[in-house]
Amino acid sequence: MSTTETAVLRSGIERPTERPPRLRELRADFGGRYLGAGATGVLFSATGPVAVIMGAASAGSLSATQTASWIFGVFVLNGLLTIVASWVYRMPLAFFWTIPGTVLVGQALPSLTWPEVVGAYIVTGVLIGVLGATGLVARIMAVLPHRVVMAMVAGAFLSFGTDLIRSVSADVAVAGTMVVAWVFVTRSDRLGPRVPAVLVALVAGLLALVVTGGFVELGASESALPLLGLPELTAPQFGWGASAQLVIPLAITVIAVQNGQGAAVLSAAGHRPPITAVTVLCGVWSVLAAPFGAVSTCLAGPTNSLITAVGERQRQYTSGMTCGFLAVVVGIGAPLLVRGLESVPSAFISALAGLAMLEALRNAFVAAFGQSARESPPCRSPLGPLVTLLVTISGVHAAGLGAPFWGLVAGVAITWLMDRPHRNQDR
Repeated sequence: MSTTETAVLRSGIERPTERPPRLRELRADFGGRYLGAGATGVLFSATGPVAVIMGAASAGSLSATQTASWIFGVFVLNGLLTIVASWVYRMPLAFFWTIPGTVLVGQALPSLTWPEVVGAYIVTGVLIGVLGATGLVARIMAVLPHRVVMAMVAGAFLSFGTDLIRSVSADVAVAGTMVVAWVFVTRSDRLGPRVPAVLVALVAGLLALVVTGGFVELGASESALPLLGLPELTAPQFGWGASAQLVIPLAITVIAVQNGQGAAVLSAAGHRPPITAVTVLCGVWSVLAAPFGAVSTCLAGPTNSLITAVGERQRQYTSGMTCGFLAVVVGIGAPLLVRGLESVPSAFISALAGLAMLEALRNAFVAAFGQSARESPPCRSPLGPLVTLLVTISGVHAAGLGAPFWGLVAGVAITWLMDRPHRNQDR
């Protein structure tokens, strides 16, 4: 039995089949490639996704201190969870926060107070934990065709590729330099396996900003932030209005969208993520992180794609632990991160995120539309994944839920209709 397989307790929560690695094993399994993969995962999370948080905070007129506390919570607490979970299950399990859920919060903040949002976070965490502990999540995930889920992942990631193209068009001196540096390292047989191409692109972009004078002047509130700081805790307020507006949509984005993405990319890399345990942990951690202002915890799809892109499968848990450790470091420096992201142009962020996601985007398309895909339940017709992709990239929003969720619903429905004759023949 491999180290990535899990057994199931009577409660339905998966347990590891092998003991966590000892210090000697950690030293043997660790290496530069795994350090680079973990750093790349954190680097991605600390750029584009953090920009989404800052946009939501701006929509809700949150202070710079509240924004920094939000970032502290999603990095420090989720980083600690990532370290422990990756170590215990001996597989990369990177936990961060729901990006579409953050967008929903940004839309709701103008009509809600910040304590009401924090209260909704806590109720959402309790709901997610209950769904996981009762085993309902495993049953839901068992009926989702893998190709449909990966088509949703491809659609959700596609904007990173198109934004990369737009960034080069908008600022060829900075974004173009980053692309050239990334291509140079990627195609190099000598540097490619040893040096993370995204980190080289980051350095090249910063140098280009220095040469062109492209840094953005900070505002007064950002300039007043310290380099390091303690989080600002918020006492929750519970109300039916906030719960009705946020709880169900947030829970769906965690369970059906983000955790679905994370589980799919880990499965594609040869791992068997413990879905029920992951869901319970997401619920518990969402409650713990809520007073910091941190949006709900989830199994991060893009980050897990990056930390499983290199190295031997049985050693990739060290990438997850590295990712968690560096996330804690980033979270402690949340005020500095806020100041740093405010000082670089949007083209820099878009180029960096796009380059980091190119390989994950390619893998998602291959898994969704490849002829050799194996899954249970099967998805014989390519129409289901195609509809999922189209709905996901359409950007449609309905009933407070975003396009990835509706893409998944449409893809499952089309797959069920198109494959129904095959199921009848099988019987």
